[in-house]
Amino acid sequence: MSRLGSARRPAAPVDHPGAASRRRTGSRRALRLAAWFGSWRAALRIARREARRARGRTALVLAMIMLPVLALTFVAVSYDMARLTRAEELDRRLGVADADLRAITDRPIRQDAWGSGPWSVDEGTVRMVPPGTVEEITALLPPGSRAVPVHRWVPFEVRRGDRDQTIAARALDLADPLARAHARLLSGRAPAGADEIAVSRAALSDLPTRVGDRVTVADGSRSYRVVGVVEFPDDLGVVVALHPSAVGRTQPSGDAGWLVDLPGGVDDDLVRRLNAHGVLVAARAPVPGAPLPRADTGADATDWGNGVLVGGLGLLEVVLLVGPAFAVGVRRRRRDLALVAVAGGDAAQLRRVVLADGVVLGALGAAAGLALGVAAAFAGRPLVEQYLMNSRFGGYRCFPAALATIALVAVVAGVLAALAPAWTAARHDVVAGLAGRRSAPPHRRRWLLIGVVLTLAGTGLATFGAARTNPTWVLAGLVLGELGLVFVTPALLGVLARAGRLLPLAPRIALRDASRNRSSAAPAISAVMAAVAGSVAIGVYLAGGAEREAGRYRPALPPGHVLVTRTDGNGTGPLPQLSLVAELARTQLPGGRPAPLAYPACATGDGNCDVSASLPPGRACPYDLGPPLSRAEQRAALADPRCDRSDGYYSGPSVGMAVVDDGSALPGLTGAGAEAAAAATAVLRAGGVVVDDPRRVVDGRVTLRVNRTDDRPEPVATTTTTVPGYALTDGIRADRLILSPAAAARVGLVGRQLGWVVATDRTPNRGEQDRFTRALREHLRISVEVERGPSEQDRSPQLLLLALAAGVVTVGASAIATGLAAAEGRADLSTLAAVGAGPGVRRLLSLCQAGVIAGTGSVLGIAAGLGTAVIILTAVNRRYAESWPVEPPYPLVVPASVAAVVVVVPVVAMLGAGLFTRSRLPVERRLD
Repeated sequence: MSRLGSARRPAAPVDHPGAASRRRTGSRRALRLAAWFGSWRAALRIARREARRARGRTALVLAMIMLPVLALTFVAVSYDMARLTRAEELDRRLGVADADLRAITDRPIRQDAWGSGPWSVDEGTVRMVPPGTVEEITALLPPGSRAVPVHRWVPFEVRRGDRDQTIAARALDLADPLARAHARLLSGRAPAGADEIAVSRAALSDLPTRVGDRVTVADGSRSYRVVGVVEFPDDLGVVVALHPSAVGRTQPSGDAGWLVDLPGGVDDDLVRRLNAHGVLVAARAPVPGAPLPRADTGADATDWGNGVLVGGLGLLEVVLLVGPAFAVGVRRRRRDLALVAVAGGDAAQLRRVVLADGVVLGALGAAAGLALGVAAAFAGRPLVEQYLMNSRFGGYRCFPAALATIALVAVVAGVLAALAPAWTAARHDVVAGLAGRRSAPPHRRRWLLIGVVLTLAGTGLATFGAARTNPTWVLAGLVLGELGLVFVTPALLGVLARAGRLLPLAPRIALRDASRNRSSAAPAISAVMAAVAGSVAIGVYLAGGAEREAGRYRPALPPGHVLVTRTDGNGTGPLPQLSLVAELARTQLPGGRPAPLAYPACATGDGNCDVSASLPPGRACPYDLGPPLSRAEQRAALADPRCDRSDGYYSGPSVGMAVVDDGSALPGLTGAGAEAAAAATAVLRAGGVVVDDPRRVVDGRVTLRVNRTDDRPEPVATTTTTVPGYALTDGIRADRLILSPAAAARVGLVGRQLGWVVATDRTPNRGEQDRFTRALREHLRISVEVERGPSEQDRSPQLLLLALAAGVVTVGASAIATGLAAAEGRADLSTLAAVGAGPGVRRLLSLCQAGVIAGTGSVLGIAAGLGTAVIILTAVNRRYAESWPVEPPYPLVVPASVAAVVVVVPVVAMLGAGLFTRSRLPVERRLD
C-alpha cells in the first residue's frame, strides 16, 4: 500500500568527533571576547564619570598631556607647510619660465634629471670660457628663445656708522614676465635702470630708508634711488633688488644664471649642448635621458634609531609627570575600587578601570592638543615665516601621518602613566578600602633588582657604544640607565625615610609621606631627575665644545694688534704718510705703533704670483689630507713625527700667508720677544726670509717656490730658488712667510704696500676701534680688523634655556607632588592640629615635601647628567683620538648652570610651596 504525499527525508549529518569541541571552543572564545569588550566598555564609562567628578585632577592631567601634544603638533604642521613640494620648488625657481640655466663651471659637466647639481665633472678637459651674457647663452638655445639674466646674490655694501656692512642683493628685471614671478611688488614700481633699486620690508627699517630716498654704497662711489618695496618668497630678510644693468658679465656660479622661454620643450640634445659649456639646466619635467638624483640617505637607520630613543626619553618624561596624578586618583577611589572587587571584579578588571582613565584622558588630551596645535600653526604661520623660517611656506597642510603618530603617542603616554597605579590598585586590601583606611601595598624587592640590573646594563651598553663610537648604542644605554634609576627611586625613598628619624618633625613627616606614597613621589622625583640629567649633560657638552673651539683657534696676529687694509679697488693710489697713521694710532689706540705692510706681487706688474716656502721631501708628511685614509694609514700617520698636525683653524684679521718686510713690521706680525725679533730682523736685512716652521729650514736656508699665472687658471711659469732662512718659533705660529725685499726680488717679486699693522699695548675696545676707523677713513677707504682672540661663542643663552627648562620641570613636578601630597595628608594635618601644632607647621611641611622632591631629583639628576656627559665625551674623544689629522678632545667643563640647578631650583621650589600653601590647619573627623 502506497502512502500519498510521503517523501524521503535526508539523513541527518553526523558530526566529526572534533567538530563539537571546536564549536564549544569558538563559543567560549566569543564569550570571552564579548566579556573583554564589555569589561572595557564599563571601565571607560567609569573613567568618563570619574573625569567629570574629579575636574581638578582631570584638568591637571589634560594640561600635562595636551601641552607637549600642542607643541609637537605646532612643529609638525609648521614643518610640513615649510617643506616645499617639488612642484612648489619649481614654481618658485622657474616662475613662468620653461627652464633655469646656470653657468657653474668652465668645464663640461653632466647633470641629473632635475638639475639639482652636476654629478660628474671631467677634470681632464681643457678649460673654456663659459657663457656670461644674454647673447652668448641665446646662441646655445633654439631659434626663437628668449633669456632674462637673474643674479640671485650680489654683494651690496652700505655704511652703517663707522663700519661697512654687506647685505644680500639680487639683480633681475622685475618688469619682465619671466622674472616677475620671483618676487612680489608690494608698493612703488620695479627698478628700470642701473641707478634704481627696490628693497624688502626688512630693509626699509634696517637701512633705514623709504621709497623716494637715495641709498649710497659704502665707498660713496654711487647711489641708488629706492623706487619700490618688494618681497622675495624665499628670503624675507634684508634684500635689495637691482636692475640687471647694474651687474656686469655673469661669472660661473650657482647664484647667477638665466630664465629662458623656449619655443619647444627641453630635450636631451639641448641639455647635452648646454652641459658641454658648463651650464646646468633645470626644467619643469625631468630631463629625458638624464639619471635621476640619488635618494637622500641622510635619514638612515642610525638617525631613525636615535630619533626613536630621544622620543622615548620625552615620552618617559611625560609619563613620570602624569603618573603621580593617577596614583593619587587611585588612592582617592580606593573605596570605589573595593566595591568593584566585592561585586566580583578580579584583578584584571580593577586594572582595566584604572587604565581606562589613561585611555580617556590621553585621548582627550590628544584631541585638544591636536586641535589647538593645528589652529596655532595656521594662525601663527605669518609670524613663523617672518621671524623663524625667513621664507614663505608652500601651502596649508596638516601632515596627517605625524598627527596620527602624535595622537597615538599621547594615548600611549596616558596608558603608561596609569600602568603603575593600575597594578597598585589590583593589590589593595579590599577590607581596608571599604573601611576607608589607607593600606599601602608592599614594596617588592624585585623592582629594586630590576632597577639595578637596568642601570648596570645601561651603563655597560653606553660604555661599549663609547668604545665602538656608536652613538645609537650610547643613547640606548643612557635610556636604559635612566629607566633603571626610575625603578631604583622608590627603594631610595625608603632608605631616606629610615634615615629621617633623626630629623625634626616637618622633614621627618615629609620623608615618611614620600616613602608611604612612593607611587606618587617616586615618579615626580624621577621626572625631576630626567630633566636635570638632560640639562646637565647637554650643558657640559656645550661648555666642553666652547672650550675645545677656543683651544683650536690659531691667531693671525698677536692679541690686540690691529690690521689696516686699503679697500679701494686695485690699491694703486697713493697712501697716507706713515707719520699721519702713526699720529692717529697713537691718539686713538692704546699705545698704537704702526708699521707698513706689503704683500708680494709680480715685478712685471701683470698676472698673479703666489710664493710659498717648500717643505723638504724628507720632512713632509707622506700622507695626504685630501683622500680619506684607511685605519692602518691613520695609525701610521699618528705614529709618524712628521705628521704632528692638529686640526686648528685660523681666524681673525685676514693678514695673508706671505708678506714682504725689512723687519719693521715683524714685531707687530709675530709678537716675538726682543732677542728673537732682533735675530729674525738681521736675517731679513741680510736678504733672507723668516718662517715659523723649523722643518722648512735646512742648513740655514729655505727653498722658495713662485707660481705665476695670467688670465688662465693654470700656472704659466714656476720659479724655485734657495735663500737664507730663519725659523722664528717665538710669538704666534700663523704659518706665515716673511720675505725681505732682496729675497722677493730674487724670485721676481716686489712688495706692494696695501696697509699697516699696528702693535698695541692692549686690545682696543669697540669705541677706540670705531674712532680710529673714522679718523683714517677721512684720508682713505680702509678696513680695520682687531685680533681679539677666539670668538667667544656665547653659550649662555643655550645654557640658560637648558637650566630654565630643567627648573620649570623641577618646580612643576615639585608643585604637583606637593599639592597631591597635601590633598592626601589632610587627615595627618587634622591630627597635627588636634595635638596643638601651629599654623606654620603646614607651611613648613609643604616646604619640606617640595624639598624632598626637588632636592632628591636634582641630586640624582646631577649624578646621572655628569655620568652621561662623561660617557658621551669619552665616545667623541675616542673617535677623535683614532683619526688623523688629530683634533683636540672635548674637555670636561661643568658650567655654572649646574650649581644653579643644584642650589637655586630646589630652593625656589621649596619657597614656592611654602608661599602658596594655606597655613590654616583643618580639624576633620578621622575614620582611621
